[in-house]
Amino acid sequence: MAEQPQLTPEMLVPRLGEYLIQKGLITPEDLQKALDRQQEETAKGNTLMLGQALIDLKLLERAALDQAVTEQIIQLRSALQAANRTLERRVEERTAELQKALERVSELSQLKANFISNISHELRTPLTHVKGYLELLITESLGKITDEQRHALQVSQQSTGNLESLIEDLIMVSLASRGDLSIKQEAVDIRRLTNLAIKSAFEKAQKRGVTLQAMTDEDIPFVQADSQKIAWVLNQLIDNGIKFTPEGGRVSVGVKREGANLVIVSVTDSGIGIPSNRLNELFEPFHQLDGSTTRTYGGTGLGLSLVRQIVEAHGSMIEALSLEGRGSAFKFPLLAVVDTK
Repeated sequence: MAEQPQLTPEMLVPRLGEYLIQKGLITPEDLQKALDRQQEETAKGNTLMLGQALIDLKLLERAALDQAVTEQIIQLRSALQAANRTLERRVEERTAELQKALERVSELSQLKANFISNISHELRTPLTHVKGYLELLITESLGKITDEQRHALQVSQQSTGNLESLIEDLIMVSLASRGDLSIKQEAVDIRRLTNLAIKSAFEKAQKRGVTLQAMTDEDIPFVQADSQKIAWVLNQLIDNGIKFTPEGGRVSVGVKREGANLVIVSVTDSGIGIPSNRLNELFEPFHQLDGSTTRTYGGTGLGLSLVRQIVEAHGSMIEALSLEGRGSAFKFPLLAVVDTK
């Protein structure tokens, strides 16, 4: 291995020759002579620094060279310190700007949550009145109605039910976004919740020509969960599976034991599936994968966002798997309550 040249102060100083000329220590002709000498030594395979070449040619004294090099190093250090101060100031400014932007985003998020919460609560009162009068009309408490009128009122009643569900979802979104989504954990019979969710969705699946089935192990312990919110999660996942599964397809709800302490809950469908590059968009609030005005499937885009927030509030995590055209699967673990049946 060739011996490395010793590092000298002169190596750290750029454009030394020009500086020496500016200082009046050498002439342009002296510099050219030194450069020629330097090139000759380089051609022989030797390393000769410019300053040394000037000294060898007796064009410059060692003391004058060292002084010039020292001055340039001091200047370079001062310039570097000034650049560092400028950089630090710019970093501080950008950090402050970023902090302000984050605060603004947080403020806007809070305003949005408050707006959703306020609007949702304001909608409840008139909706309650509408529901009440529809019930009075259907039960003929306000007078006789025809069969056609009863049918129209029942359709309206169903729509108010859908609207009420939407309002409740909006309220839950606002609570979750503010970190106020409370979870009341207790020992829950997850098999019972699953069967109730399937029973609730059975008619809808039947109308769409979709097979809805349960695939649960026999020896399933109770789980630590908020029964109301996990039931909502199950209903939402099953409803999504039915919505995105064409006629002749199937939706399966699974409850499997994994080890001594975990129960895995899953909802699998044979529906349209999701492109792999868009799986990360599934859980974004108010987001539809098909955002066109002519989209085939309705919905607010709240469901899966709330599903994830509820599952995560249980200290768990939901996993989404999908193949486009082959179906989707959603699963999450819940902590088992040992020796409780």
